[in-house]
Amino acid sequence: MSQWSQVQQLEIKFLEQVDQFYDDNFPMEIRHLLAQWIESQDWEAASNNEAMAMILLQNLLIQVDEQLDRVSQEKNLLLIHNLKRIRKQLQGKYHGNPMHIAVIISNCLREERRILAAASMPVQGPLEKSLQNSVVSERQRNVEHKVSAIKNSAQMTDQDVKYLEDLQEEFDFRYKTIQSLEQSDKNSVLIKQEMLALQAMLNTLDYKRKEVLSKIGRVIHEIDMLMSNMLTEELLDWKRRQQIACIGGPLHGGLDQLQNCFTLLAESLFQVRRQLEKLDELLTRLTYDGDPIPVQRPQLLEKVNFLLYNLFRNSFVVERQPCMPTHPQRPMVLKTLIQFTVKLRLLIKLPELNYQIRVKATIDNNRRFLLCGTHVKAMNMDESANGSLSVEFRHLQPKEMKSSAGSKGNEGPHMVTEELHSISFETQVCLYGLTINLETSSLPVVMISNVSQLPNAWASIIWYNLSTNDPQNLSFFNNPPAAPLSQLLEVLSWQFSSYVGRGLNSEQLSMLAEKLMGQQVSYNDYQLSWAKFCKEHLPGKSFTFWVWLEAILDLIKKHILPLWIDGCVMGFVSKEKERILLKDKTPGTFLLRFSESNLGGITFTWVDQLENGKYVTFHSVEPYNKGRLSALPFADILRDYKVIMADNVPENPLKYLYPDIPKDKAFGKHYSCQPSEVSKPSDGGDKGYVPSVFIPVSKILNDSTDPHSPSDLLPMSPSVYAVLREHLSPTVIETAVSCELAHL
Repeated sequence: MSQWSQVQQLEIKFLEQVDQFYDDNFPMEIRHLLAQWIESQDWEAASNNEAMAMILLQNLLIQVDEQLDRVSQEKNLLLIHNLKRIRKQLQGKYHGNPMHIAVIISNCLREERRILAAASMPVQGPLEKSLQNSVVSERQRNVEHKVSAIKNSAQMTDQDVKYLEDLQEEFDFRYKTIQSLEQSDKNSVLIKQEMLALQAMLNTLDYKRKEVLSKIGRVIHEIDMLMSNMLTEELLDWKRRQQIACIGGPLHGGLDQLQNCFTLLAESLFQVRRQLEKLDELLTRLTYDGDPIPVQRPQLLEKVNFLLYNLFRNSFVVERQPCMPTHPQRPMVLKTLIQFTVKLRLLIKLPELNYQIRVKATIDNNRRFLLCGTHVKAMNMDESANGSLSVEFRHLQPKEMKSSAGSKGNEGPHMVTEELHSISFETQVCLYGLTINLETSSLPVVMISNVSQLPNAWASIIWYNLSTNDPQNLSFFNNPPAAPLSQLLEVLSWQFSSYVGRGLNSEQLSMLAEKLMGQQVSYNDYQLSWAKFCKEHLPGKSFTFWVWLEAILDLIKKHILPLWIDGCVMGFVSKEKERILLKDKTPGTFLLRFSESNLGGITFTWVDQLENGKYVTFHSVEPYNKGRLSALPFADILRDYKVIMADNVPENPLKYLYPDIPKDKAFGKHYSCQPSEVSKPSDGGDKGYVPSVFIPVSKILNDSTDPHSPSDLLPMSPSVYAVLREHLSPTVIETAVSCELAHL
């Protein structure tokens, strides 16, 4: 089943997450129509290779053309129209930057895998629960309801101001009519009655002025209360969700809803401002003793301007945190002289501001780094699929400045990966006589000068965003706090779900917990120190826990990804637990686990039964690392693996993947090909040479229930052994193997 078919079967709450990352940059229609073709291409490799990305873009357009031909025959007018529009957009947007669409599609596929992994997890972790609780959802609905009510109140007040204006115009006309009469006429009874009527009208005007000012005051108060409480909390929650999403957590949504709220509040405040301006205009035409306008209007206008200043300042946000396109799963880690992207949005979407706001990007004030590239751009509504007022910087590069002595500062492999920096942005909004200076900053970033620093830099990003809500604590690592182990384990599972498409289950997490804290009974209340996570070596090892885990992630990504996604790899299980699981199983049952002593290594252990049938023994192969797995796919190794027993009878000991899945059923679809037939050497062979092949061999001695060392068990291909048996006697083979083992 294709990945897209699995996505379509998800529950609605997960489908809503999928919907959030498909837009005009990569429309869902294309994802649906070209599902199998898209999943068969290596978009991640293309995101770092412009020539490959250009070929994939051209092939993508060809695929779209083929779909157009198909739907044209079916006379599906709507789909024909949409596909033509989409094709034009894709060609126009990415022809000059094909790597950008490769990055987008790679990210979409990765997010799909993460969501599929999350959907398969039986329970949510504490962090994810806190982000999706019912109280937050209820507050979101309340904010939207109150914003809508405020907008209606402001519009109703508009009608009151209009009524007041009409009433004053009538009063002004009747008053000027009386003033134009001769003095003798002013003493008539009718005129005296008209004067009494005018006085009553003036009383009504006074009452209406006070009423309008009171209504305006209530609208301002409601906006003030909403901004101070629920809207501020909602914005802080969104920023927290963004932090968690950056370290692999659930996608953060809600920015469009926030934009709608901010925009409606800004429109309401500007509407109130116009109402106050209209009252000032009415004041210049008519005032009187006890007039409420000159007393109340200045205070109300000052409050409105204050709220507008705060609303605009809070609305300037970093929509997408700094990230190198070459490492989309590692945001906020920036390499010197390598481009990164960052996107900002103004949540107040007013047409008057389109292309009127120029944003400047700078790096923090320590003068150690500067930003190269285009660092000033105008916000607009044309580049975003949803029409938001935003700006995306795509060509910024951090550069380390030379020190005053003329040599470079800390540039090089020793650059500190716990040193935090900040990318700052500033702009100015000029609108309706208001000038508002806006500033915002990215979450803290870590600068590196070599990709070898990336794992430790990413560990710093994880720890910071897990441990604090403070978006700008650049001195955080002067005294880093401990983190709840339960939350850290959840984040570690996210590293696997976001980076390699499948998260960790409770048993796997328990093994990691034991590795971090020893044989503790419960880790729910355990606080883990930063040093133990990333600084101190594991007991008896020459590496830290994080370096060990990062090496496993790299191994999965590059060599065993399909097996991991399919759940074939138990991975995180101790040697002791491994034997408990296997001891009662059918001989030949095996499992795959990651090595605890070798970085980036994977091994397999199987259970066997001694000849007397009363006891079982366990055999583990020397861990395979990336060097050996680059030569032969791991699934093929499992298929072809054989051992030579003491009686020189070769056999494949691997029968069932734990708990009881036949090996070929578990791994069959991952085999690269059938075992190759090695031809017999002809007379003299090719150019006089006998064909040669690589021969990895395993040998188990009967006088020991366990191998003497990890090197005792090395892999062997059955086709290779067949050739050996044709040209060499069993005695010669055994002698060769024994001699080779003696030199290991």
